[in-house]
Amino acid sequence: MKALRHIAVIDIGKTNAKLALVDLPNLTEVAVLTRPNTVQTDGPWPHFDVEGHWAFLLDALNRFHKEHRIDAISVTTHGACAALLTGDGQLAAPILDYEHMYSAETVADYAVLKPDFPETGSPTLAGGLNVGAQLHWMFAQDPSLRERTAQIVTYPQYWGHRLTGTTATDVTSLGCHTDLWVPRAARFSDLPAQLGIADKIAPVRKPTDILGTIRPEISGQTGLPLDTQVSVGIHDSNASLYPHLLTQEGAFSVVSTGTWVVTMSVGGKDVALDPQRDTLMNVDARGDPVPSARFMGGREYELAQRGHETLPSGEDVMRVLDAGIRLLPAVEPQTGPFAGQNMRWTPTEPEVGSGARSAAVSFYLALMTDTCLRLTGARGPTIVEGPFARNAEFVAMLAATTGRDVLTSEAATGTSIGAALLFEREAKLAKPVPARSAYDPAKLQRYAALWRSEATG
Repeated sequence: MKALRHIAVIDIGKTNAKLALVDLPNLTEVAVLTRPNTVQTDGPWPHFDVEGHWAFLLDALNRFHKEHRIDAISVTTHGACAALLTGDGQLAAPILDYEHMYSAETVADYAVLKPDFPETGSPTLAGGLNVGAQLHWMFAQDPSLRERTAQIVTYPQYWGHRLTGTTATDVTSLGCHTDLWVPRAARFSDLPAQLGIADKIAPVRKPTDILGTIRPEISGQTGLPLDTQVSVGIHDSNASLYPHLLTQEGAFSVVSTGTWVVTMSVGGKDVALDPQRDTLMNVDARGDPVPSARFMGGREYELAQRGHETLPSGEDVMRVLDAGIRLLPAVEPQTGPFAGQNMRWTPTEPEVGSGARSAAVSFYLALMTDTCLRLTGARGPTIVEGPFARNAEFVAMLAATTGRDVLTSEAATGTSIGAALLFEREAKLAKPVPARSAYDPAKLQRYAALWRSEATG
């Protein structure tokens, strides 16, 4: 196989569609083009603008190849999405937007079909976030659709099919709360048979497999060589996890921070997940189950701070610890491990814009993260990605309350980098290193124990 340098990554997120060119040896994005992923409202239901994306991607591939040379193509997309194909490989119906909401009657009908959570690790989610619910609803809306459908592919493989003509599904996309997959057994649930599609789902592959090489017409439109390989592709959260699968040994967890804080526990204790506490089972690039949990940490930070963020001083932190000033869950009561509870301050609420408030909010977010890690059986070091990795109070409290190392890293990660690494399993990635704290761990631990006793009371 020829040496690969530049990997073009098709990265379809819910907000934007992107083509990124990743320099594989240096793990950097050397070029990026984006377009909005605007949901279309014409046709039988709200759907994604795949033809607009396709024209954009072909043009971007042509441009990147002229300017830099493309050696291979990888694909990563958001989850909760599948494409229904006719016998000649065309779409049998527009690709449904998973945020479309269904009637109470439809929801009740699907609940009868939905496999039990302990089997699939797939909680009941709104709208079409469960792919099985999408399929059930579409077949009810269009009675001829099931018959017109020859094959069903998950979303990364839809783009791979357009590039190569080969159909597949991948384990990470099937394992993304679809209701179709049993992660611990690595097999389909009985839902495909109930929906009448057991023989229509395309072959299951691992993301690191090569789906094929580009079709002649794609070569003609982009200038890429006919032997340009395309990976099977991967679900975007698992693309972010994948670099750590390559660098870590034994048990570890990844905490991805942003609007959502998502914890993913690899090699942890065998625990029974609780769907009422916003836990679920993902499947990683190797096909292994990954217990996961989440809460809207970034949004909670913004709500609690009320737009007035102040960097806390050491004195602010000591005041919070000594006085036991605590924010109890949940700031965002619709999601997370304490859904349905309302936030409260105890014994007093720090002034908005004060350093003490910032410290207490950071401690709250760390303790919420620890709760998610406990719910998913986490063991070993915790790797923090995203903005919270730069929050010293968050990192210190998380290390103290878990009793395990918290690792942070300046190395490039993210969906595009992870997807590019599907072509390089021996990449020499820099390992994250343990974060250091200036705060007294005993004080942090006493604070954490008090918070846990009240948060769960």
